[in-house]
Amino acid sequence: MKTDLAAQAEMHIPKGYDPRLFKVRHSAAHVMAQAVVERFPGARPTIGPPIEDRFYYDFDLPRPPKEEDLAWIEQRMKEIIKGRHAFSVREVSPGEARELFKDNPYKIELISELVNGSGNAQPITVYQHDTFVDLCRGPHVPHTGYIKANGVKLLATAGAYWRGDASRQQLTRIYGTAWKNRTELEAYLTRLEEARQRDHRSLGRRLELFTFSDKVGPGLPLWLPKGAALREALVSFLKKEQLRRNYQPVITPHIGRLDLYRTSGHYPYYKESQFPPMEESEGEGYLLKPMNCPHHIQVYTHRRRSYRELPIRLAEFGQVYRYEQTGELGGLTRVRGFTVDDAHIFCRHSQVKAEIKDTIDLTLKVLSSLSFEDYSVQLSLRDPEDTGKYTGRAAVWDEAESAIREAVQETGLRYVEALGEAAFYGPKVDFMVRDALGREWQLGTVQLDYNLPERFDLSYIGPDDQRHRPAMIHRAPFGSLERFVGVLIEHCGGAFPVWIAPEQARVLSISERFEGYATSVYQQLLSHEMRVRLDVRSEKVGYKIREAQSEKIPYMLVVGAREADSGTVRVRARSGQDVGAMSVPAFVNRIKEESAQAR
Repeated sequence: MKTDLAAQAEMHIPKGYDPRLFKVRHSAAHVMAQAVVERFPGARPTIGPPIEDRFYYDFDLPRPPKEEDLAWIEQRMKEIIKGRHAFSVREVSPGEARELFKDNPYKIELISELVNGSGNAQPITVYQHDTFVDLCRGPHVPHTGYIKANGVKLLATAGAYWRGDASRQQLTRIYGTAWKNRTELEAYLTRLEEARQRDHRSLGRRLELFTFSDKVGPGLPLWLPKGAALREALVSFLKKEQLRRNYQPVITPHIGRLDLYRTSGHYPYYKESQFPPMEESEGEGYLLKPMNCPHHIQVYTHRRRSYRELPIRLAEFGQVYRYEQTGELGGLTRVRGFTVDDAHIFCRHSQVKAEIKDTIDLTLKVLSSLSFEDYSVQLSLRDPEDTGKYTGRAAVWDEAESAIREAVQETGLRYVEALGEAAFYGPKVDFMVRDALGREWQLGTVQLDYNLPERFDLSYIGPDDQRHRPAMIHRAPFGSLERFVGVLIEHCGGAFPVWIAPEQARVLSISERFEGYATSVYQQLLSHEMRVRLDVRSEKVGYKIREAQSEKIPYMLVVGAREADSGTVRVRARSGQDVGAMSVPAFVNRIKEESAQAR
């Protein structure tokens, strides 16, 4: 039978995490910490949690670890694991905890947070195995033998600031992973290698899609011509869909007055993740736009609205800015400046369900068009226990959550509910997408908001000639273009569908003698608005083909004497398949049909 402390520790396993693997990885982090302290006497362990399919532990070390240190630590971990040392837990007083960790200021800080001014606010527990004792709430496996020595691997090291604060001590983070057996570990390492090859940061450089510049600033991507073409293809696709669904395009500034965001609640709620205000005077000034919605609200309020106008659907590919910590930035998936495919729908409450269902339909169309077939739907609701996280009255929240739940149910989609994941102003439907490597990403979102219309005192004139409060729906099928493109690059491995490929085809001449005909083919394709390049260099055609394949160009059109005489092109696919000879109009039709089928 589990002790009360061990049973309480089970409650800390995150929802959706395999409980056994969580405990194995948490315990492996402690084993790693023991080995690190043995390798580096005087090392100070700080925090070491399981995350996703790995674990890490942050250390204050006398020097950075070398490759030979990591090899020694991993071997020592296996010895400790084979020792089958029991994990024991006990509750200690604040005084005893401070005495145990008196030489570790990081643990002392954590202990202080567990203790209020008058005594023990939360139970303080320590876990011990072999010679290692750690401040920890658990849970852990019964003994180290449960970890499996052949299922453990150290992965990498990185720098990390204590508590994620760049003004505090820089630590060394050591990542590792632990699985149930060698087979699962090897499968994971294979996935890691495939993910490395698909990494959008390296593919972005190699395919010349985007770059970053220290002179511009971290987290601020620069789209290169090919990346801009990819991005514009996605934007054009969604713009056409939006126009078909009666969205109205708007354009708003990159900044706004502080008072605008105070009214919306974005400034107090997102203050820590925003760039500092540009102050004109004390308490007044401008803020780089963190969200588009307050601006769209001002578009709605520029004149009186009638119920006959509703729903009003305002759409913008709006640039927004967040001050993410430098250590949390990651290629396109975590940036400081990004473009949200934002739209805000202002409608009567009786129209809410129909509008939500249509936005869900649009999001599903986006995902299916780009071959994201494996997804789940999450209904993100407020946590009633955490009232300080949300704005608005409980009754308003109850109405909004009921309406969005009914709308999702009527679509027939299977969904899960997640408490505490709502936006600060309302519940939302999040689309959790699995890519080609099985990794999950939150992409599209649909959010129902009854609170911002109240905060801005929005209204429309109803059939009774009285003022009524509209509902507001926020939606973004891509989520953000930067994050979406980053995920898409890795999902496709850089081999984009032809309809969004930055370069759809490349015309290759066999020799300089056929430069004139190759140029004629190139001009014909340009006249059909195809994204195409011409390669009439004196290089051998085999070299040109291999180069185009390495750049993941969907089609190569080879022209020589036979093609010039017959007015055709020899078509090769990037897969290496010889598609055969065809006329230029036939090739154009092929691309149009392939693109239409995808969308």
